[in-house]
Amino acid sequence: MSQTATINPEVTQPVAQASKGHPKGLYVLFATEMWERYNYYGMRAILVLFMTKALLFDKVFASNLYGSYTSLVYLTPLVGGYISDRFWGNKRSIIAGGLVMAIGEFVLFFCASLYKSAPDISSILFFTGLGLMIAGNGFFKPNISSMVGQLYPKGDRRIDAAYTIFYMGINVGGAIGPFICGLVGDTGNPADFKWSFLVAGIGMLLSVIVQKIFQSKYVKSPEGKPLGDVPANSPKQFSNPVYIVGGLLLFSAMLIGLLYIDARVFSYLTYLLIASVIFIAFVIFSDKSLNKIERQRIGVIFIVAFFVIFFWSAFEQAGASLTFFAEEQTQRDLGFFTVPASWFQSLNSLFVVAFAPLFAWLWLKMGKREPTSPFKMAIGLMLLALGYLWIASGVHNRSATEKASMIWLTGMYALHTWGELSLSPIGLSLVNKLAPFKFASLLMAVWFLANAAANKLAGVLSALYPEAGKTTSFLGYHMSNLYDFFMLFVGMAGLASLILFLLTKQLRKMMHVNAE
Repeated sequence: MSQTATINPEVTQPVAQASKGHPKGLYVLFATEMWERYNYYGMRAILVLFMTKALLFDKVFASNLYGSYTSLVYLTPLVGGYISDRFWGNKRSIIAGGLVMAIGEFVLFFCASLYKSAPDISSILFFTGLGLMIAGNGFFKPNISSMVGQLYPKGDRRIDAAYTIFYMGINVGGAIGPFICGLVGDTGNPADFKWSFLVAGIGMLLSVIVQKIFQSKYVKSPEGKPLGDVPANSPKQFSNPVYIVGGLLLFSAMLIGLLYIDARVFSYLTYLLIASVIFIAFVIFSDKSLNKIERQRIGVIFIVAFFVIFFWSAFEQAGASLTFFAEEQTQRDLGFFTVPASWFQSLNSLFVVAFAPLFAWLWLKMGKREPTSPFKMAIGLMLLALGYLWIASGVHNRSATEKASMIWLTGMYALHTWGELSLSPIGLSLVNKLAPFKFASLLMAVWFLANAAANKLAGVLSALYPEAGKTTSFLGYHMSNLYDFFMLFVGMAGLASLILFLLTKQLRKMMHVNAE
C-alpha cells in the first residue's frame, strides 16, 4: 500500500531494551488502523465501478474525479496534522476524523440507494460523501502513525519491529476491505454498490470504537502517561465542542466545494500542487541559516520526490484503469464463481504481507553491499515498468473481444508490490534521515505533495484508457489499444528508472553520508 508507516532511523540506535514483547497500545493502534484501511481501500476498490455503472459517468470523468479525490486525500493530512499538533492532540483528532469518515460512507450509502429514484439528490450526496471522506482522513491519517513511535523509549530496539507490525495492520485492512466490499457490492447489479459503502462505514465505526474504548487504558508513553492528549498550550476555546463541530463542518464544506470545483468547474488542483512545491522550496532555500551540506541534502529530497511521482502515478492505476481492465478485459469466470473485479485490489496488500519480511531480510543479508537508497528506488521504478511490460505482453495482438487470463493482472501486481517495497519505505526513511530538524515537517509535506501530484496524474492518465474505436494521446504518443496504453507506463517508469540509476552516484555525494 502506498500509505506506509514512517520509520525514523534516528530513534533506532541500540540501547537497553526496557522489556521483551510490545506494549498493548501497539495492538490497539494496529486494530484502529486496520479497520480504517479496510474502510478506505474497500470503498476505493468499487469507486470507479460505482461511478461508471450506477452514476453512469464516462470513464474520462470518473478517472479524473478519482485522481482528484485520492490527490486531496494526500493533501488534507498537512492541515489535520497542523491542527492536531497545536490545538486538538492525536486522540481527539483520530476520533473526530474517524467519525467524519464514517458519516461520509453512510452518505455514500444513501447516494447509492437513490441514484435511480432521485439522481439529482444522489449527485449532491456523492460529492458530499467524498468530501467528508477526504476531510476525515486529514485528521485521522497523520495522527495514528505518529503515535506508534511514542509508545517506546527513545532508541528502543523494538521500534522497527513495532512499525513492521503496524504496517501489517495497514495491509491486513487493505486486503480484506476490497474482498468484503467487493463480495457484497460488486455483484454485477449496480443497485448492490450501496452495501459496499455500508460495510465500509461499519468498519470505520469499529475503528473509532476500538480507539475510544482502549486508547486511554493502553496507549501510553513508556512512563505510563496517556498519549495524544490536548497540547498544554492549546487555547481553551478549541476544546469547546461547538468549536470542534463547527471547525469540522467548515473544513468538510470546504473540501466538498474544492472537490466539486475541480471536477465540474475548473481543474485547478494541478496548479495548486505546483504552486505549493514552489512555495515550500522558496521558504526552505531562502533560509540563510542552512549550510551547504544541509542544502544539498534537501536537494536530494526534492529530486527523489520528483521521481516518486512517476512511480505512484503508474502504481495508482490499480483503482482506476486497471479496475476497468479487470472488469471488462479479464477472464474472471471460474465456472462455479465469477471473481469480482474489485478483488484484484486485495492482491497488493496480500503480496506486501508475503514479501515484506523477505525484502527486509535481503537488505540486511547484503550487509556492506546493500544498495544506496536512491539505487533501491530506481530498482522500484524498474520493477514497476516490468510489471506493465508483463501485462502488455499479455494483451499484445489480442482481439478486443478476447479476454486475458487472470495471471497477467496477478503477475503485474506482484511485480508492482516488489517495486513498492523497494521504493516507498526507503523514500520515507530517506526524508527523515536527510531533513534538517527545523524543516522536518515541511520536507515531509514535500513527500506527501509528491504523492498528491502522482494521484492527480494517475487520474489524468487513466482517462486515456482506450476503448473500442477510440484513440487517445499523451505528449504525442498515440494509443489505440491496451498494449499501447500499458506500454506508456513501461516507457514512463522505465525512463525515470534509468535516469535515477544514472543520478545515483551524484545523489550519494549530495547526501554526505557513508552509509544509509
